[in-house]
Amino acid sequence: MAYDNPGDGALDYFPCRYGKSKLMFRGPRRRLEAPYVAVLGGTETYGKYTPRPYAELAEEYSGAKVVNLGAVNAGTDVYVSDQTVMEACAGASATVLQLGGAQNMSNRFYAVHPRRNDRFLRASNLLKTIYREVDFTEFNFTRHLLSRLKETSADKFAMVEQELKEAWVARMKTLVSKIESPVVLLWMSDHAPDTPSSCTDYGSDPLFVDRDMIDEVMPYAAALVEVEVTQEEVAEGFRALVYPELETQAARGMLGTVAHERAARALAPVLARFG
Repeated sequence: MAYDNPGDGALDYFPCRYGKSKLMFRGPRRRLEAPYVAVLGGTETYGKYTPRPYAELAEEYSGAKVVNLGAVNAGTDVYVSDQTVMEACAGASATVLQLGGAQNMSNRFYAVHPRRNDRFLRASNLLKTIYREVDFTEFNFTRHLLSRLKETSADKFAMVEQELKEAWVARMKTLVSKIESPVVLLWMSDHAPDTPSSCTDYGSDPLFVDRDMIDEVMPYAAALVEVEVTQEEVAEGFRALVYPELETQAARGMLGTVAHERAARALAPVLARFG
């Protein structure tokens, strides 16, 4: 994988592990000695293609020690079942949790890979019954699956989307309740929660997540930080990303360095209270 084995034009992420976790985190490895702030999230939090992800910048701006526990393609399912990460969060003065999309978690309709949550594993009998005309063996990724389901039947897909939303809220409540430190939720996207992204092909994360869903989780959290970047800022931030030429298309799917800068500055005053 490119983020583990950098080649020409790639960043060295100094990949590392903590405790017994099977997840690969961005290094250099930090000592989990209090006080520190833990940061959880997926590919953006990990900082793929980003020279200095928001966790690193937030440490500089806030003065608090920040440990990046983001993992590539990690969704809520990854963290709920990872005892090492939960112990790291328990030892932290606060935990930042970047909000991910609702598509990358197991639910009543399909199962995802336990660590790389964007990987589709199998459809449930319920989904197979609803979509008898679909061959589920051709799908490897959740977005491809959902795009096909929506194309096949918008009416049937409405049931799938509702299930994803309900599963997201339930799983987020479980995760935030399980974290034994104050949780700061981070919305980092190119759109606001009031205008959720539901286009499965090209919609940006957090896919399907809206304001009402976040409001259901907020009673379990200490704070919410919202960062919405414009398309112009995404384009500007793209120019500073570092990636191999063969991964240009994947890099274009990232929010870019401006988003990380803005997220770090927005988080800094919040983290300063906990650090």
